[in-house]
Amino acid sequence: MEANDLNKSGEEKELNSLNTPENTESENNNSVENQLETTSDLTTEQKETIADTPESSSEESTATAEETSTDGESTDTEDEKPVLDKVDLTALSREELVKRLKYITKNFELHEIKDEVDEIKSIFYKLYNEEVEVLKKNFVESGELEENFAAPIDALELEIKDLIHEFKQRKFELIKKIEEEKEKNLSAKNEVIEAIKNLVNRQESLNETFNEFRSLQQRFHEIGPIPQNKVRDTWDTYNLHIENFYNYVKINKELRDLDLKKNLELKTDLCEKAEKLIDDPLVVNSFKTLQKYHDRWREIGPVPKEVKDELWERFKAATTVINQKHQAYFEGLKDQLKENLKLKTDLCEKAEAILKEEAHSPKEWEEKSKKLINLQQTWKTIGFAPKKDNNTIYERFRSACDKFFEEKRTFFKDYKNEQQHHLVEKTKLCEKAEAMKDSTDWKKTTDEFIKIQKQWKEIGPVPRRQSDAIWHRFRKACDAFFDNKSKFFNKVDESQDDNLKAKEAIIDELKNFKNSSDNEETFKLLQDYQRKFSEIGHVPFKDKDRINQDFRNEINKHFDNLNMDEYHKNVQKFRNRLENMKNSDHQDDKLNQERHKLLNRLKQLENDITVWENNIGFFAKSKSSASLIKDFEHKIENGKRNIKLLQEKIDMLDHMEE
Repeated sequence: MEANDLNKSGEEKELNSLNTPENTESENNNSVENQLETTSDLTTEQKETIADTPESSSEESTATAEETSTDGESTDTEDEKPVLDKVDLTALSREELVKRLKYITKNFELHEIKDEVDEIKSIFYKLYNEEVEVLKKNFVESGELEENFAAPIDALELEIKDLIHEFKQRKFELIKKIEEEKEKNLSAKNEVIEAIKNLVNRQESLNETFNEFRSLQQRFHEIGPIPQNKVRDTWDTYNLHIENFYNYVKINKELRDLDLKKNLELKTDLCEKAEKLIDDPLVVNSFKTLQKYHDRWREIGPVPKEVKDELWERFKAATTVINQKHQAYFEGLKDQLKENLKLKTDLCEKAEAILKEEAHSPKEWEEKSKKLINLQQTWKTIGFAPKKDNNTIYERFRSACDKFFEEKRTFFKDYKNEQQHHLVEKTKLCEKAEAMKDSTDWKKTTDEFIKIQKQWKEIGPVPRRQSDAIWHRFRKACDAFFDNKSKFFNKVDESQDDNLKAKEAIIDELKNFKNSSDNEETFKLLQDYQRKFSEIGHVPFKDKDRINQDFRNEINKHFDNLNMDEYHKNVQKFRNRLENMKNSDHQDDKLNQERHKLLNRLKQLENDITVWENNIGFFAKSKSSASLIKDFEHKIENGKRNIKLLQEKIDMLDHMEE
């Protein structure tokens, strides 16, 4: 019979070498433990974190996680099944994580929540361990020994342990239930095989027996999955008794040939489909599809004996080629995995280098962020690394990214606080500017406005949403003062031109003035010129220094020609000089400098006179020192005269300052 021939031909031996499921039940027979125990990777938290998790090819967003409200309360009615919403678990606190776990384990099936349960557990213990580390640090810093530290009992940790234990217990019971169901299915299939076996002993009509045979076949295929280790033996036994049944009932040749012909068409179609898979560029997909074709091949049943071997060889040839391509693909994949590891290691090094770069401004931080995000985008384009390295390299890259964005958040938090401080300082300057904007003390207020404008530039930026408003407020006060000043001095400019003409007229008079023989009279006239020149108001700024210098030169000529001692000439020249200082810029600074210079000279002369007087006392005992004594006495006399002159100049300065 064909089943026996199949075994003898070595077809079954070839099927054993395919590394594929043994029948259509194979996909359903994948271990429930594997389905439930697959590890879910941690989700990324913010724009700054990476996607490409080790166990999944799905890409997760790098966008900054926003606060997600999840109170764990179902809003569904009792008749409606709740929908498992997507929640950013990294944004939740430990209390919210426990609440979320309690909610999903209560309302959803195990296969729906297994990944989220693993993720909740991972994130919860990450937060818990961070808190314990803080407690330990504080404990050690308080002076205690680290080995004496013991973490306090945490109610949330006890609760999440109970929830996870309950989840695992449910999972264990589900696995147990599925395995028990498979054992029941195995018993049911064995009962069907036994019934087919017993058909050969039936006394009913051939038609009734054949109909029952078909019914048993249908029932066999409808029974669910059985334990994986029983699949091959069950199918072998089933096919054996199918062929025994055909032999026993000696079904008429036409019906048998029709059945064999139908099987031939189905298996020929499988050969053609398998041959098409050879050219499919998706090698892994082709390989998986081929396994389904082999499962179907076993289910179809026998074909005419004369074409059986030829048909099997055709199907086996296509299988061999696809297996070879699959093996070559995975050999190449190993090299690619190694190359991926090298590329990802390089990205880790670059990310760690970016982390070490210093940044002191928002612009510098944004530039660093762009570089890191570009690395994250590149990471997404690289496939997996070797399995033993994949998690490690991923954690290294993620750690660098997490640390970077944590430092960035800290910087911008401090930066915002600093901006708030800047806002307070600039608000004070606005208030100060507003208080001065109506002042008419033009020089003093102008200096003060220049001072606070300089302070404004030195303060630094304020929060962007208040930047324009605070600047316009400050600018408005400044503009108000300088507009008023401009209007005032536009009117003053006209009178300044008249003042310039008046002062030039006095200088022309001085040029034509002739000293009289009466010194007292000439002296009074010159003083009168000084008084009139001083009483005339301001002249245009560009002419101020020139006109003052011209006047001083002319009047000093007349003082020099007076028939009076040098002392009084010197006093008058100094008085004239003070008048020029009085009308100059930075008057106070110049007067202070002049006073400081006179005081230094006065102090030096007093010291010199003391030394000279001591020298006279020293030389008085010597008869040959008369000339030296006379010289020192002359120096002392001149020094006292100069002290008197300096003292009078200082008095004149004091009088002007008063």
